[in-house]
Amino acid sequence: MGSASDHSEKQERPPGYTFNEVHVDTAAQLAAGSDEPLDPDVAARIRRKIDFRLMPLMCISPEFGPPTISCWEMDEVCLHSARLYDHLTTDLVHPSINIFIWAIALLAHAACKSFGGLFAVRFILGACEGAITPGFMIVTSMFYTRQEQTRRVGYWFLMNGFAVIFLGFLAFGVLHTKVGPLFLSSRFSKLNSTCQFPISDTRLHAMEMTADRLSHRLMIITGIITLVIAVLFWFWFPDSPTTASFLTPEERILAVKRIQVNQTGVENKHWKREQFIETLKDPKVWVMALFSMVSNLINSLINQRQLIVNQFGFTVIQTTLIGCVDGVVEIITIWLGVVLATTKPVGRGYAGILMFIPALLGCLLVNLLPSHMKIGLLFSYWLSIFGIAPSPIFLGWVSTLTSGHTKRITTNAIVLISYAIGNIAGPFVWKEQYKPRNHVPWTLLAVSVGVSALLLWALRAMLAMENKRRDSENRDETYDNVYITHINADGTTEEKKVDKAFLDLTDIQNRDFRYVL
Repeated sequence: MGSASDHSEKQERPPGYTFNEVHVDTAAQLAAGSDEPLDPDVAARIRRKIDFRLMPLMCISPEFGPPTISCWEMDEVCLHSARLYDHLTTDLVHPSINIFIWAIALLAHAACKSFGGLFAVRFILGACEGAITPGFMIVTSMFYTRQEQTRRVGYWFLMNGFAVIFLGFLAFGVLHTKVGPLFLSSRFSKLNSTCQFPISDTRLHAMEMTADRLSHRLMIITGIITLVIAVLFWFWFPDSPTTASFLTPEERILAVKRIQVNQTGVENKHWKREQFIETLKDPKVWVMALFSMVSNLINSLINQRQLIVNQFGFTVIQTTLIGCVDGVVEIITIWLGVVLATTKPVGRGYAGILMFIPALLGCLLVNLLPSHMKIGLLFSYWLSIFGIAPSPIFLGWVSTLTSGHTKRITTNAIVLISYAIGNIAGPFVWKEQYKPRNHVPWTLLAVSVGVSALLLWALRAMLAMENKRRDSENRDETYDNVYITHINADGTTEEKKVDKAFLDLTDIQNRDFRYVL
């Protein structure tokens, strides 16, 4: 930087375009001063190496590995309504401490003897789960290009289907294990006294075994699995491409250059108030939030699936095995959805809308078919599962629609809070008064699916219009000549030119940013 020409260049630069490195993206130092194009073969090699490390870990995580344990609530089995419930074994993500706490909470289920104890461990599970999906979304956006993100999110999300299959067989096996005699609990004695046809002591013993001992075994098994995964994450899960230990220093630079096309950078360690305010004023963020809330009402099917199938006329054991088919349907629908989403003529928005069509048909058929057609009702229910597929498509899409680290994490937070509201509200429509056909809940699900499709169409239209507007603008050169100041160990300073992709600009500030459709 000591030559006269360099000095002249610095004088000609517009004032205010030399930044301290703390205000730009963490990848700026790695990418600064390097304008050479990345060889496609090298980029593919780096991507495969990232896939080999990240995808297995994200796919086996407790939420997307074994997330659903189907157990029964035996009180209503006594009354011949066989109520079943799903334990959501959600999970982890950075990390291992989060996973470890999650595992301990799972194991603690076996010691719970009261509602208060169960509420406490479920609260801890919810707190751990809250960090998972946004964490995975951020990590996926750090390591992959925008074109790659939808498939990767779909891959780790569809492992939920494998978990349903695995835990369905696990629950089926545990149901057939033999345990020693158990003492009658007061709740079953009281329940028996209120039944029109009292149940024998032998039956009460079986009910007690199913409700308590077997559910405890399932919790212990999944808790141990989660502990093992926590150890794997501690040693193997990377923080970002700039610090990933499985990449060499040279490969870290290449990994950063590989995602330069995103125009989103990697991350910035500093919270920026102006980006937070911009997020709150951005209309598309609130359309995404509304979609996230409305579309996730259908997730109540996940918690109610055992009850729904059982009320079609299937036995408890049949319902447990049929639950494995739910997992197969979920895998197929999510895989089909992400394939459509990454096909150019279709894209994310239209792929989600297409997946909502069979879901809407399924909701309507469950409502319209007569009760004696239980096979038809079952297939209609499986059609409704297609409504889950737009969720991973949307999650992969959200990460590509904003840039600026503070704006991205704020957007993720708003979207996932809305996601949580939808998941909280969904189960409340499944009331006792609507059983056994649940016409009101299924009608509300059909409405939510239709509204979700309209919101997805509106979001895509907004983004397409903004892309056209930017294409018609003169190119913005505001951030073309930006340098960062780096303080060396000896106290001297140097400046390096940085591409605008690593300036931690928002999608509104960076006019070169184009929204993926």
